[in-house]
Order: sequence, then C-alpha cells, then structure tokens
Amino acid sequence: MGPFTRMGRVLAKCCFAGWIIGWSASATLAQQPGEKPASRVKKPTASAKKKSRDTYVLVGAGDIAGCSDLSGAEATAKLIESIPGSVFAAGDLAYQNGTYEEFLKCYEPTWGEFKARTHPVPGNHEYNGSSANGYFRYWGKHAGDPNKGYYSYDLGTWHIVALNTNCDVPQLGGCGEGSPEETWLKQDLAAHPNACILAYGHHARFSSGFFEKHAQHPELTEFWQDLFDAHADLILAGHEHSYERFAPQNPEGDPDPEHGIREIVVGTGGRSHTPLGFAKPNSQVRDDRTYGVLKLTLSPGKYRWEFIPEPGKTFHDSGEGVCHNGVAAAR
Repeated sequence: MGPFTRMGRVLAKCCFAGWIIGWSASATLAQQPGEKPASRVKKPTASAKKKSRDTYVLVGAGDIAGCSDLSGAEATAKLIESIPGSVFAAGDLAYQNGTYEEFLKCYEPTWGEFKARTHPVPGNHEYNGSSANGYFRYWGKHAGDPNKGYYSYDLGTWHIVALNTNCDVPQLGGCGEGSPEETWLKQDLAAHPNACILAYGHHARFSSGFFEKHAQHPELTEFWQDLFDAHADLILAGHEHSYERFAPQNPEGDPDPEHGIREIVVGTGGRSHTPLGFAKPNSQVRDDRTYGVLKLTLSPGKYRWEFIPEPGKTFHDSGEGVCHNGVAAAR
C-alpha cells in the first residue's frame, strides 16, 4: 500500500469520527430533558404582550384590622401577599377609632405591607370623634386631600373613583346634588368619557344586612346617578361585615341587565362578621361567615371578579362582565 493510500484512509477515519462526535453533541443539545427544540419555542406575540400590559389587578376589602384580634386581618393579608397589583382598602381600616396609634399597632403589621400600592378610602370609624386625623396622617398623599378624602386614578383603560361616603361629616358638605363631592364626581366622570369605570367607597347603597339603617344608604343616590349616567360598571363597598354581590341595577334598585351597575359589598377584611337579613331584590350571592378578598382583573372592555376566601373556608364567587363604554365603542 502506498503512502498516499494509507494517508487517505487515516483522513477518512478522522473525518468520520469528527462527524459522529459533532452529530452526537448537536443531538444532545437539541434534546435536553424538558426542553423544546429552538424551532418550536413560541415567542410572545406583540398582541399578547400588549394584552398583558393593558390588564391590571385590583384586590382588596373593607373592615380590616380590629386591634382586639388581628387574626382575621392577618389571614386576608396572607392572601394579598401572593397577588400582585393595586390594593383597595374600603374603609374602617383600624378599629376602634382609626387613630394614628391604632393604624401603627394594628393595620401596619397586617395590611401595612402593601401600603405603597394601596388606594384607601375612609370609613365611619376613621371619623370616630375626630376629623379622621389618624387616617390622613398615616396614609399621607395616598389618601388625597385631607379635607376631601376622595380622588381618582387610572389602571390602563379603567378609570377608578375612590369616594368618601361619610356624608354626615360637616367638612364634606354632604353627598347630595350640588355638594362639593357630587360636583367633583360629575366633572371627573365627564373628563373620562370613554373609560371603563369602577368606583368604591365605604358605605353601600344596597345591602341585605340585618339592620337596614346600617345596611342601606339612600343618601348615596346622587353618586349612583352620576355613575349610572357615565355608564359605570362596578361599585364596591364595605361597612357590612359580609360579602354580597348584586345583579346590575339602576340607582333606584331596579334590575337593568344592559345598563345597570353591579355592586359588590366586600366588608370581609378581617375585623368581624355581621349577620345578613332577608335577601334584598337583585341580591345574587352572599355570605356572612368568611373573611377574604375580592380580586378584580381589569382588561380593555371587560372585567373578571373573584372572591378568594381565607385558608380553610370554601365560600367562593367568581364571574365576568363587559364594560359598558367598551361595548358602546365597539358599536
């Protein structure tokens, strides 16, 4: 065998071995356990990224921290720990009188963890014997103007209105037509004509609470009327220490599936439970034995709600709806 022939065979063996090694390595890389081939991995589309950016979470409850027993507030705080997004705190946040010391002692160790992402409103206990000084001192800029306690903000395509429903507080000037807050509300809504609208305050216009004077607040009718005229979708409240969801209705309480506002009472933050009486008209789901939080997923033209109970409890409520102004824009 000549020297050139022997050299050719050596080169052939080397090349074949190199090809085998290279093929084996590439095959191993392409078939790592639990890993898809690069050609099959789907990248998020532009529309999926946009949808994610335009969807926001708002979660919360009212009637939260009772200084005599923090176990309920601690349980609901645990729920919010695992839910990213904005937090609403619907009044009566630190019992018994909403003093600054009570906020530090009782609210701060529980829901205080979420203070930076919380949008609060005052309840009647914040005003017990004062001008809600402790509330406004604790929250600072988060609570809006101390002489008002109402404000608004946006979450994507949703306009959120935080109301002060303590209509008997002298500095507010009431909640009737032409009052400072009602005038502001009408102007604020007019400035957001195409937005999906959600409002919340401490007191409920409608509720099936056992004591009717405590449960229902007709003095809020003008607020409801302004929100109804602006095609609002949701109103949240506390005050009653229970959960209750109503079908869409108008400010007089008549059912209105097409244009009505869905009210959800969620005074389940952990303070205590209060009994529900006979179901009022349009009441759909209710419970007075479970602490928990309401999670709202707000997307362009639609929303989803979910009541998440404290660990160990089984009551649950969820559903979805469309935004009135979103439907109008689609037409």
